[in-house]
Amino acid sequence: MSNIISYLFKTKAIKFCEENKPFFLTSGMISPYFVNTHFLYGDEKSATEFLSYIDTLLADRINLPKKVFENVKAQYESNDIFKYTIDTMVKAITDNVNVDEIDYISGGERRDWYFSNMIAYLLKKPHLTLFKDMEAFVSPYDFSSTEKITDLSNKKVLNASDLVTAASNYVRSWIPAIRNLNGELSWTCYVVDRKQGGTEVLKNEGIKTISLAVVDDSLFEKAYELGTITEGQLDMLKGFYHDPYTTMREFLLNHPDFIEASLNSPNAKTAKEAKLMVENNLYDL
Repeated sequence: MSNIISYLFKTKAIKFCEENKPFFLTSGMISPYFVNTHFLYGDEKSATEFLSYIDTLLADRINLPKKVFENVKAQYESNDIFKYTIDTMVKAITDNVNVDEIDYISGGERRDWYFSNMIAYLLKKPHLTLFKDMEAFVSPYDFSSTEKITDLSNKKVLNASDLVTAASNYVRSWIPAIRNLNGELSWTCYVVDRKQGGTEVLKNEGIKTISLAVVDDSLFEKAYELGTITEGQLDMLKGFYHDPYTTMREFLLNHPDFIEASLNSPNAKTAKEAKLMVENNLYDL
């Protein structure tokens, strides 16, 4: 088992649901596992605290990149898990791309920034900080200054990301942001491929993809071997991997009490996402 996979388990970056208690996603869909790749920052606590810190910076876009970089650089220099993750991403990039062809490293709001800033620094490439509204700011590799950028002059960009699921952020924000600036998003490197169609979407856009870990049957079987999950959980995970929609629809049909409990959950986020699922009839129930 590679160190990246072991660290995903160790930091609980991949979290499996309790038997018959799948997680809600922000879309209103449900999943038997959840991926928080940014926990590879070292652990859940430090990763969550850093995300909260990033939230306090979002209104100050000129100063945000430097402040984010200062934090990730300090963490890189002090945390073995985070350093290994970043170094592995850099090696994957240099093994698969002619680095001389990369003009910029980019990262999108917000979790990409855990990874993209340090990668830009180590590869000595200027960094593009991308926001969901498609505004972009450029910094030199040492983040000594930042300014808004309006034209990339046909330069090539590699985006560094935490994970890819359906690539919705890429399609909605990162790809058009770079194209609107007359740039080309040529490559992307991400830690985890959830194998839910996103990699294919990116390839269809002409983007070369590089991933460190894939969420598939072999990963679930390794979790079972380690005693992390039960046989019942393994069956659901495998079913979800091969046919997520049908597997979750059958679960809901067989467990109508799950929907009722979720709608009445004291957790406001869960109740909101359950309502979204029901109102939009996402599973054709």
